[in-house]
Amino acid sequence: MNISEKIFDAGVVGAGGAGFPTHIKANSNVEFVIGNGAECEPLLHKDYELMVNFASDIVNGMQLLIESTKAKKGMFGIKAKNTKAISEIEKHTNNLNIETNYLKDYYPAGDEYELVYNLTNRLIPPKGIPLDVNVVVNNVETLFNISNAYKGLPVTEKFVSVAGAVKKPSAFFVPVGTKLKDILNFVGTPDINNSAVFIGGIMMGTITFDFEEVITKTTGGIIVLPKNHYLVKRLNRNIKSMNRIGKSACDQCSYCTEFCPRGLLGYDVQPHKVMRSLSFTKSGKKLWNVFSDLCSSCGLCTLYACPEDLYPREACNQGKKYLKEKGIVFNQSKPLKVHPIRNGRNVPTKQLMKKLNIENYDYPTPFVKKFPLPKKVKIKLKQHVGAPAKPEIKLGSTVKKGDLIANIHQGNLGAKIHASLSGKVVEITDTYILIERK
Repeated sequence: MNISEKIFDAGVVGAGGAGFPTHIKANSNVEFVIGNGAECEPLLHKDYELMVNFASDIVNGMQLLIESTKAKKGMFGIKAKNTKAISEIEKHTNNLNIETNYLKDYYPAGDEYELVYNLTNRLIPPKGIPLDVNVVVNNVETLFNISNAYKGLPVTEKFVSVAGAVKKPSAFFVPVGTKLKDILNFVGTPDINNSAVFIGGIMMGTITFDFEEVITKTTGGIIVLPKNHYLVKRLNRNIKSMNRIGKSACDQCSYCTEFCPRGLLGYDVQPHKVMRSLSFTKSGKKLWNVFSDLCSSCGLCTLYACPEDLYPREACNQGKKYLKEKGIVFNQSKPLKVHPIRNGRNVPTKQLMKKLNIENYDYPTPFVKKFPLPKKVKIKLKQHVGAPAKPEIKLGSTVKKGDLIANIHQGNLGAKIHASLSGKVVEITDTYILIERK
């Protein structure tokens, strides 16, 4: 069995958020393999803790991917401030064809387009992927999972970093399907009923008040903030209110466009023009929404650049949806050229945290080895890009941790799902499998 097949059997997907099935990348032939350890979301230290505590496995995963893709070289992108993580990684890359690139501490340094350009000086084509420039990018946790897959260990746990308004900011492994409530109780959330949770980060994650939600293979970080925090109020507003405010208050200052990371790389993203789509007719929407098509939804325009606290990112998200529904294809005509002042407009993470009013929550999240097993896990059948996995077990079955419980039909893009807990299957639906611990 080759490396790609082992990755597929283990159900490995991109752990950084997108959830793209990793065996597809492992099947490609590229020049460079990049390990993304940039971790640019404020307050999160998941990848840092992984690199500090599991560097050997991460480097092994990198070597396996280099072998599988026949790459000439591997490269890690890690922020220069994370000296301990760099030291641990470099202990295991001596005499290997793997180098470490030291990144500046700005947001969004971990964006694939940013990372590929910073490490290779190559620009991914508009609407393209790293493969288009002979590069494969994987989050460092994905590399860790590749190493485990080679040993025959499927993905049954997720490494999470928990920060914010909690007693014990920390990072640890939890079984896939664990409830948010179990995690919040573990780290000590003083006022859980008056808390909001950002899943995946403040900038690009989602906000929830439902602590019955569960961890998936792509859950990166959990940030707890009081319900009365500025960010919770701001991001929990309904879309109609966001649009109404934008329609009445946008004065076309263009700061959102001037700070756009993709725009500064040369991609034709112009959020200030997309904001015009809120005020004009249907023909206006067709005219202005095209400038949203290459937006990465990083949130910098909404949460940092706009002096009036408007919602250009949300307007761009609507614009992309509009283009898809109308079948409008935007092809960038202007040459792809990096803006000469790009480096001068990078937004330092500390400055961003100050604007977000979260600097008082900026604490380390040290690795904790033992998380108490939950009584039940609710394992979703779609935790990845592609088709949902189909249940392979019957109601009432007894399973062991690591057993295959849902499979992907041949020819479909997707990933296998394994039991994250030993116990009894007590519920099977079209969307999840519920396992109760014995």
